[in-house]
Amino acid sequence: MQRIANYIGGELVPPVSGRYLENIEPATGRSFSEVPDSDSADVDRAVAAAKKAFPGWSEAPLEDRSKRLRRIADLIEAKADALARAESVDAGKPLSAARQVDIPRAAANFQFFSSAIQHFFSESHAMGSQALNYTLRVPLGVVGCISPWNLPLYLFTWKVAPALAAGNTVVAKPSELTPMTAFYLSEICREAGLPPGVLNIVHGTGAKVGQSLVEHPNVEAISFTGGTQTGARIAQTAAPKFKKLSLELGGKNPNIIFADCDFERAVSTTVRSSFFNQGEICLSGSRIFVERPIYETFRDELLQRTRALRVADPLSGDCDVGALISENHLHKVLSYIDLAQTEGGQILTGGKQVRLEGRCENGFFVEPTIIEGLTPDCRVNQEEIFGPVVTLMPSDHEDEVIEYANGTMYGLSATIWSENLTRCHRLANRIHCGVIWINCWLLRDLRTPFGGMKQSGVGREGGFEALKFFTEAKNVCVYFE
Repeated sequence: MQRIANYIGGELVPPVSGRYLENIEPATGRSFSEVPDSDSADVDRAVAAAKKAFPGWSEAPLEDRSKRLRRIADLIEAKADALARAESVDAGKPLSAARQVDIPRAAANFQFFSSAIQHFFSESHAMGSQALNYTLRVPLGVVGCISPWNLPLYLFTWKVAPALAAGNTVVAKPSELTPMTAFYLSEICREAGLPPGVLNIVHGTGAKVGQSLVEHPNVEAISFTGGTQTGARIAQTAAPKFKKLSLELGGKNPNIIFADCDFERAVSTTVRSSFFNQGEICLSGSRIFVERPIYETFRDELLQRTRALRVADPLSGDCDVGALISENHLHKVLSYIDLAQTEGGQILTGGKQVRLEGRCENGFFVEPTIIEGLTPDCRVNQEEIFGPVVTLMPSDHEDEVIEYANGTMYGLSATIWSENLTRCHRLANRIHCGVIWINCWLLRDLRTPFGGMKQSGVGREGGFEALKFFTEAKNVCVYFE
């Protein structure tokens, strides 16, 4: 059984306590590796290493930092097959998804920010002939990055890359449920010649490692992606310490389909936005609103295509839907399906645990599930399930569907399907979400800001927004005598 290590000061080291956690493969329910059960002592060591490395890294020429990040991107691409397999085993997702989405995006994150930092600009403001103001943006120092388990390397690098590009040194905590690709990134960084202490990776639980990182007096900022309740606890701890915070939290995203949509594109993309990554994605279109004239036709076609999805061993070539991340999460998702029936919903398809044969007989699989007949304000339509479960509801007019779309505590993303672009623009303006897709889903330009409204988060990631977060603005006023 493989035992992975922390990455501190450029070295792969065991946890100070000598304790380890089991890492369970979701598809089999069996332990396949051991993860450091790190604590505050390991965080202290990592922060000290990052603090020591900060002067040299922050003062290095932009071209040097850019070159190191490009080298990491190149190595991720070169090792893509091995990383994709590790991601599939660790997270339970189809190998095809890891190959096509997770690992290419991880490489793209480093590639993008290696270039973006060379185009990052500041402002100047002339006060007539009296004075000139100009803005400097300087790195913060040691920053903490905490990433989730659903898109492990994808979201880990989405935080680490801009933080490093901006000249910070980083202490990062991947999810203890999916640590493998972060560990392999440690090895890649060593191979790429990243200076010791610039990136430090500490494995362990949120209660020990995450909390210690948020509390640490020498960590200047926290970038976190995960659940809304955890985000609230982080904010409660960090706010009195005046740390900068970026919180990308949960979603309960509306997928709004009008009668004049491109039907084929809308239904095929809806299958994907409903069940990609087993629905374990904060951007999942979990509430589907269909204009009444096409409701039954759309519903029937969606059901037919959903029933054709193959729940299988994630490592097989014919897997559309893999395993949920853990047994606890499996029971959570099934409990929401039971709740839907209590709340008056009808299970149109799915709704049950899947029992596979052979290698995956003890895996955590659930059928893709579509539920009809629920009210917009019921718990199933208000709370994030984070699994392969979506609800279908008819709508009659714009004002009604906007009210439904905005009727949760979340505001992460929304999707609108209509050939009437005037209407699409009108709805995009009125829907309270940070990301609006029109006639597409999960189409991402890394230059654009990403984040949510309401309880879906605070701040924006992506492009220059990320570089601004990981720097501090400093105004310099020069007086002309």
